[in-house]
Amino acid sequence: MSLIKDLRTFILEDEFKIIYQNNKLGILNYSNITHFDNNKIMVNYKNGIIIISGSNLIVSKLLIDELLIEGSIEKIELR
Repeated sequence: MSLIKDLRTFILEDEFKIIYQNNKLGILNYSNITHFDNNKIMVNYKNGIIIISGSNLIVSKLLIDELLIEGSIEKIELR
């Protein structure tokens, strides 16, 4: 039974994750985007809000549970 549970957890990943690499920010399992412009993006997640500040920010990937932000990211805040 544990093997099935582990497989289900792997396939249906529901944990909130942030991955920052090469000036790109990936966000997994977010709730919604509350603010979006070239300098600031605010994203709600289960336990709070994440605020991304910078310049020339764009959302290059937008899925129901996944988000990729590119641009000159200067600050990432978790509240």
